[in-house]
Amino acid sequence: MKDRLRISRLYMPGNNPYLSQNAFLFGADCIILDLEDSVPPAEKFASRILVREILKNVDFGDTERAVRINQMSSPFGRQDIEEIVPAEPDLILIPKAECGEDIRIVEDIVQEIKQKNNIDKEIYFMPILESARGVWNTYEIASASENVVMVAFGAEDFTKDIGAQRTRQGKEQFVARSMVVLGAKAAGVQASDTVWSDIEDMEGLRLSAQEAKELGFDGKGAIHPSQIEVIHDVFAPTAEEIEYANKVITAFEEAEKKGSAVVALGRKMIDPPVVARAQKIITLARKMGLLE
Repeated sequence: MKDRLRISRLYMPGNNPYLSQNAFLFGADCIILDLEDSVPPAEKFASRILVREILKNVDFGDTERAVRINQMSSPFGRQDIEEIVPAEPDLILIPKAECGEDIRIVEDIVQEIKQKNNIDKEIYFMPILESARGVWNTYEIASASENVVMVAFGAEDFTKDIGAQRTRQGKEQFVARSMVVLGAKAAGVQASDTVWSDIEDMEGLRLSAQEAKELGFDGKGAIHPSQIEVIHDVFAPTAEEIEYANKVITAFEEAEKKGSAVVALGRKMIDPPVVARAQKIITLARKMGLLE
């Protein structure tokens, strides 16, 4: 599903069969079987075979099944695609994307393999923006293919690329994160914030997730199952937000019935953007099971 809920995306090393085949139990919206950073070169071949078999034989339930391939400029990227596409993942993560052509190259290979194997299933893309060039070209990348459903920001490689030290406060990432959100939203796709690398610093994760939500991100990456609950808790609409959103929608609907162009809720005027935001909150609450 193109617009499904993707608040949390959990990375699982593709060379660890126990973790990978049980990852759906952790409650993440998207499980990413990783063939890139978590797999050393000597294990690339065996790991992609393992990931292929997990995709074919493990029931992930409602959890989205994704694979992060290696860079297409490496000796492993195309081989990853050739091995996993016949196993029909839901989503392919494209690391270190820097321009629209990076996405189109992957798309052409995926289409070629799908045709060869008579696969009708849609396989979506999530480019990861991990460099200054990639962040600068967010809109171009996000709009390069109709199958791009989300773009993700990667802070670790980004800060290295610009020559900055990654800090707990994240000031060095602020402009880049904002640009990723703006480019994604302009292209009509979701945006996911970078992972929080300190798995013991839950307060830091909560603050980072809260900032991501305020910037307009739709979710955040996780590298450990313990981070998922915090991410979901932060991105979930609060009871107060749901209550106010319902009041906004009710006031708007009542005004429409009366043929009035002016909508007021208490002392505040309600205009279409406020109504749209309220509707989005209610939709999110329903998807997260907070409303029937």
